[in-house]
Amino acid sequence: MKKGNSRRLVILTYHRVVADDPLKDPDEIDEQQFRMHVATLSRFFNVLKLSDAISGLRNGGLPSRAVAITFDDGYKDNVTAALPILEHYGVPATFFIATGFLDGGIMWNDTVIESVKRFEGDRIDLDELDLGSYPAREPGERIAAYRQIVGKLRYESQERRDVLCKAIAERLEVRLPTDLMMSSDDLPTLRAAGMEVGAHTRSHPILAVVSEEDARREIVDSKRDVEQIVGTEVSAFAYPNGRPGQDYKDCHVDMVRDAGFELAVSTAAGCVSAEADVFQLGRVSVWHRSRPKLVLRMLKNYFLGEPATA
Repeated sequence: MKKGNSRRLVILTYHRVVADDPLKDPDEIDEQQFRMHVATLSRFFNVLKLSDAISGLRNGGLPSRAVAITFDDGYKDNVTAALPILEHYGVPATFFIATGFLDGGIMWNDTVIESVKRFEGDRIDLDELDLGSYPAREPGERIAAYRQIVGKLRYESQERRDVLCKAIAERLEVRLPTDLMMSSDDLPTLRAAGMEVGAHTRSHPILAVVSEEDARREIVDSKRDVEQIVGTEVSAFAYPNGRPGQDYKDCHVDMVRDAGFELAVSTAAGCVSAEADVFQLGRVSVWHRSRPKLVLRMLKNYFLGEPATA
């Protein structure tokens, strides 16, 4: 570990580490890209578990150029693709699990994405669902289609969104995958490899659009789920979508604190200062394919970016 002391931390957020696929979202990271990221971070920065980094930030023991890597949702490729790379470089990460999708589940947005990817035809017609019609001859057209459909559904009520996603898959006549997400057995595997496991609700709702009772249940139950699977206390939480004031509100911050979590991450952009609210820690996304651009982006976060204090 590089010596020094810092009062700033960059928390990186990832979701998937996918195969190089012409239909993958341009914002998704492939294995080659992620390997370059981890190799670069391990060489030039101090990569810590999130809980250890926050402890160091609080007590003045955070090393210079400190980084914490986080993954949201609980995708299977986090274990099959990301974990071997992390282990190779001796780098820890924190994985936030939406527990309701373990063991064969699929998230609503992936229902849309996989339906569009697997559709056999030249045009996706969802006019009867009031979701539009889209050309689907080229990979770029399909990517644009599933991005637009996901955008239209994001802030629908959870019940209506689930109904529409099921209708999309049925209308496009596709068979959805059952292996996109982790199994329960994968969580102890992550822990045994020295990784940290946190909670991310059960069904990944936008907390701001569900009832307070449902929000509290999602938060509390996901903590209990992960603790029962890994056999240890869970201290870290990630807000679904994570935009302060839009995707979650102050009352949800209180719920997370009351549930017994010690820290929580949002998607507010920027690095984290010692004065940050530990229940609203900001994070940074990176997609760079070159090492110089990645290093430059990281350094800008430390020296030019405003600390994320939510």
